[in-house]
Amino acid sequence: MIKIKTPTERANLRRIAISSQGLHKPNTFGKGRNAVLRAIKHIGYVQIDTISVVERAHHHAIRTRVDNYRPTMLDELLASKSIFEYWSHAAALLPMSDYRFSLPYKIALKKGQTHWYKNPDRQLMTKVLEQIRENGPMRSRDFESAKKPGGAWWDWKPAKKAIEQLYMEGDLMVAKRDGFQKIYDLSERVLPENVEQSPPSITEFATHLITQQLRCHGVVETSAFTYLRKNPALKAMVKQQVNEGIASGKYEEILMPSSQRFVCNKGAFEGNRKRVSERLLILSPFDNLVIQRKRLSEIFNFDYQIECYVPEAKRRFGYFSLPLLYADRFIGRMDCKAHRKTLKLEIKALHFESSLVPSKAINTHELVKSFAHSIAEFMRFQQCQSVEISRVEPFFMKQEILKVLDNLGF
Repeated sequence: MIKIKTPTERANLRRIAISSQGLHKPNTFGKGRNAVLRAIKHIGYVQIDTISVVERAHHHAIRTRVDNYRPTMLDELLASKSIFEYWSHAAALLPMSDYRFSLPYKIALKKGQTHWYKNPDRQLMTKVLEQIRENGPMRSRDFESAKKPGGAWWDWKPAKKAIEQLYMEGDLMVAKRDGFQKIYDLSERVLPENVEQSPPSITEFATHLITQQLRCHGVVETSAFTYLRKNPALKAMVKQQVNEGIASGKYEEILMPSSQRFVCNKGAFEGNRKRVSERLLILSPFDNLVIQRKRLSEIFNFDYQIECYVPEAKRRFGYFSLPLLYADRFIGRMDCKAHRKTLKLEIKALHFESSLVPSKAINTHELVKSFAHSIAEFMRFQQCQSVEISRVEPFFMKQEILKVLDNLGF
């Protein structure tokens, strides 16, 4: 067992976590559309989110890893059947090569072992499926103007629920998108011919999750291999395989000062020598590195909560604050909004962690330069041409940041 005691050992844990996500240097996965696919395959999924105060989460997470990413690249990968949409721990884009591992949840929904909607209208679902089979791909809103067999108009809300239930059960898939609107088609018409469609055994599924989590996180808290999954049999099998792997020497346990236990591949902790670039990354609140908040706090000592779901009066950092990663530390968060009509990025609040900024651990001048360059790149990603900064904590950093941005022409 590896016991984490020293600052150097903690720093090594952070580097493992960052490098496992491909964030330790620019363009770890390369550039272009193929790099986007490599990134999704490596990190396992990209979460889709509807909030659009800045570019949506799935585009943001990919752009952080692939510099020349364009939103059309995901559309192209979806159209080429290289990726598909489904539920991970949330709505997500997943590699088509992992399709069969989406089947256990679909089967459980179909059998009523778990629920998406309670008491789904099976008769209506059959009619919706027939409509799509006859007419081809449809959006849920298409049912507002479509007629049922027999001539009556569809009742849109029940039809929408029927579509979503069919999607979750696997009869329908997202064939493409029109803006943010899903266009559904029969799964048999969406799936590529060579994709594996046999459901995995519980043993195969557990092995898949363990391998995936260790690949994309490097170190995994023992209960997090089945993050937000509720299948008791799967949880038990994962636990069994992890314990067997520890006993055989395939995996190693890491004991944190808090007594929290993590697991890594044998030799991964001592063998990690990847350096982390001295750059500042502006991450999405739904980025794979930060989405498990308990893990984020344990490894990075960063207490983070997205506050768009918090009543305004109780918010500390803002509606949609973005985590700021500088080298191997989270040093702050930024609440901002892209005003697309005026092409302006508004930084409503910028908070730097008081324990780190200022401190001997971080050169404030270098941090300011890195932040300014990252903001310039972030503005290009948001298609903004100017920036406005309101509140900065600590206050003395505001003038330094504005000065560097002015030198950059913003």
